[in-house]
Amino acid sequence: MDFDLRLIRYFTVVAEHGNFHRAAAALRTAQPSLSRQIQQLEKVLGVRLFERTRLGSHLTAAGEAFLPEALSLLRAAERAANRARSAAGLGTLLIGYTGNLIVTPLVRELRHRGYMVRTLHFSPSDVAAALIDHRIDVAITRLPLPTDRLRVTVLYDEPRVLVIPVSHRLAGKESVTLDDFADEPLVRHAHPDLDAFWCIDPRPDGRPAPPGPTAVTVEDKLELVASGDALTMAPRGDEQTSLRRDLTFVPVHDVDPCRVAVASRPHDRNPSIEQIRTVAVTLLGRN
Repeated sequence: MDFDLRLIRYFTVVAEHGNFHRAAAALRTAQPSLSRQIQQLEKVLGVRLFERTRLGSHLTAAGEAFLPEALSLLRAAERAANRARSAAGLGTLLIGYTGNLIVTPLVRELRHRGYMVRTLHFSPSDVAAALIDHRIDVAITRLPLPTDRLRVTVLYDEPRVLVIPVSHRLAGKESVTLDDFADEPLVRHAHPDLDAFWCIDPRPDGRPAPPGPTAVTVEDKLELVASGDALTMAPRGDEQTSLRRDLTFVPVHDVDPCRVAVASRPHDRNPSIEQIRTVAVTLLGRN
């Protein structure tokens, strides 16, 4: 049977909305035109797909049976197109990620759609360079990033917490403010943007943050905290997988949250990049 995939898509949208007027608005087409398209599909199939009532449009038994197959046809067509683009030279998509951010749902969905995908873990300070140098196609990472050189879409916010020894005077508090630890040194970062953000340097009143030791790895950072050399700040979603028994954390309620985002090159011509961004927002974003 000669199916027009455009008509199949129209059918699934009407089925989703249960109303021709709302479906036409979603498809950005005129309602009479949409009705004619559905009638054309019904003529090809030889069955009625919708029953119209004053309360809306409902699937007939034939429509109920056709809907899962129609959705499967659209997914198969999308996979076929993606595989063809990949075979034409787009190659394997490389997704970078940082920290303990989980990208598995994104990878699974992209592979289901026919993409070839690999993941690479990066230090936060290396992500921007990896994108600009084309070592990866997109990154799921925490800000800050040089947004003037990258295209960034925020997925969700994470509160920041203060990581401290279990013996620290602030341990056990429900939350703290910046003033509670303003005079204590924080572990410094080698990258200036990361350092300014995580050490809140300068402070809101313009004073510089107290000097502290610099650490490159998470392990070194936690050892400095456990040894009493400095405190450190972390995203709320990161500390539970890395904290030791001699460390604890307390939320900091008067500082801006950390933001998790999907980033890519701003003028990338690879059509798959926008697909990755859309899937990332759907699967990884938190409303």
